[in-house]
Amino acid sequence: MKLQIEQKVRNYIRVTLGGFIAAAALACGVATAAEQPTVNWRMQALWDAGTTPYEFEKKFVERVSQLTDGKFTIRLFGGGQLAPSAQAFEAVRGGAFEMMKTFDGYKAGAIPTFAFTSTVPFGFPESDQYEAWFYEKGGLEFAREAYAQAGLFYIAPTVYGQEPIHSKFPIHELADVKGKKGRFVGLASTVMSKFGVATTPLPTAEVYQALEKGVIDFADRGDLTANLEAGLGEVAKYVIVPGFHQPTTATSYVANQKAYDKLPESYKAALAVSAREISAALRQHIIAQDAVALKKFQEQGVEVIHLDPAVVANGRPMAMEAWKDAAGDDELANKVLQSQIDFMRELGLLE
Repeated sequence: MKLQIEQKVRNYIRVTLGGFIAAAALACGVATAAEQPTVNWRMQALWDAGTTPYEFEKKFVERVSQLTDGKFTIRLFGGGQLAPSAQAFEAVRGGAFEMMKTFDGYKAGAIPTFAFTSTVPFGFPESDQYEAWFYEKGGLEFAREAYAQAGLFYIAPTVYGQEPIHSKFPIHELADVKGKKGRFVGLASTVMSKFGVATTPLPTAEVYQALEKGVIDFADRGDLTANLEAGLGEVAKYVIVPGFHQPTTATSYVANQKAYDKLPESYKAALAVSAREISAALRQHIIAQDAVALKKFQEQGVEVIHLDPAVVANGRPMAMEAWKDAAGDDELANKVLQSQIDFMRELGLLE
């Protein structure tokens, strides 16, 4: 009987003490959540307010807020609202605002690695393949290493499919572009130069006006829906697909390094998770909308030209020469290029 009583007492103490510990842990957890800092950032989008990509950036900042119980707020601005698009890189680096969405190719001349973290002309034909390179083959770490050199932190890419070519003249062969003036950025600019194009890296917001005024003859700009919304059908009567100059596209979420370093780990995770969710969501939306956009372009009197796959294949050797030219003697850029070539071989895209 005495042993039974002692056992009951021990059980009572264990259960009661366990309850106190659990309650204390719960209280501690609640206190920890409540003590998380309130953080307010500003972010400049790559696209103008009202466009489809901008609407997905709104979803991004909303998701970050949701994952941090409203403690981490990012106020979103359209392209050029906080700083001219061409100066956003320096503005974020200098701390004028904390974050931007950008296209790495804009700065490929200064940081060669960016040529390969934005798009690979004649490279990965599927966006999932390109995104797999970022997340499964070290691309994310490569991009962060490159941005660290500039005092910036690369959060994650948004990866989607082709960007078509919008042209004032028909294109059926690569020889048709020789001697023409075109808006291309990053590695695409290097590749198109190989084919005799006089390239200029105009900001996205200036493409419509440049086509309208005849400053350029053809251009890449964005996905089909974004370009439709921007009114390119009014100033360029030919759409050429596939966009061999940019078969897959990666835009980038980039933060000021010091501002990023001050964030709690949970807030950093919220940025990463939200970025990857939006990447998939935008890509799927674009896939669904491409056919709709092409039909609307045709209704505007735009001719859609579908290039023969052989045309793209014939241009690949010259494009590969441009990849190497873009990497030059930059050590990191060559590591990135070799990583991508190795993966393309694994995928059967290269021999």
